[in-house]
Amino acid sequence: MPPAKKRTRSYDSAKTRAAVLAQFRHVREAVEALTPEQLDGPTRLGEWTVRDLAAHLAWMVDSVPRLLAAPERGEDRLALLDWPSVTAGAAERIDVFTRGIDASDLPGLYARVADDVDRALEGAAGERLLPLTFGTMTLADFLVTRTVELVVHTDDLNAATGAGIPYDRQALATCTRLLADVLAVRAPGGAVEVRIPPYAVVQCVEGPRHTRGTPPNVVETDPLTWIRLATGRAEWATELDEARVGASGERADLKDLLPLMG
Repeated sequence: MPPAKKRTRSYDSAKTRAAVLAQFRHVREAVEALTPEQLDGPTRLGEWTVRDLAAHLAWMVDSVPRLLAAPERGEDRLALLDWPSVTAGAAERIDVFTRGIDASDLPGLYARVADDVDRALEGAAGERLLPLTFGTMTLADFLVTRTVELVVHTDDLNAATGAGIPYDRQALATCTRLLADVLAVRAPGGAVEVRIPPYAVVQCVEGPRHTRGTPPNVVETDPLTWIRLATGRAEWATELDEARVGASGERADLKDLLPLMG
């Protein structure tokens, strides 16, 4: 798809860094408490076990110090709102790499990653360009993508294990807002207002633009339901039937626009 033309929402770099570290800490504590039987159990992610998922999460955070250690380059800049699109093409490579991670000692792996990311982020500038496989991205933007990975896969872990891992409020807010903004870019317009309280409101879909009063086309849901819809973990019709999504107005149907990333 062409690069996103929408002006990207600004994120507080310090808060995003803190959110990544806090959510990873929540995941680490939960993973260390899982039994061998739980780690060998299935997930909703195809053939991945809980152990595979836990290893993948560690790798997603470990990418921060690894990329900061690589030489900086400035070409092929990747806009934050384009990140969900380009990652879809890397699914097979990610699967292969994840299955190759030595996950026999998850507590040791998580301890090493926690130490590495703490050291790497200390004093690192948010404008530092990181050489991703599909382009370069600033550290500040890349950390926003880490909140998405952490929140989405925390939900996957909770679904698989019932661990009840908490969500850092800032991480959940950042993930919700990014995916809402991606929807607004994919379906530009002002005919539908999508509300995800308390974190995001966006307008999307071509048609008459609402300017005042109650919008004629409104979609409203909670952050986790929105994230599951945006990442293909939930179906639009099911969430409507279960009243986890409210949709009013003839244009308030997002099923053909979802998911935004897999």
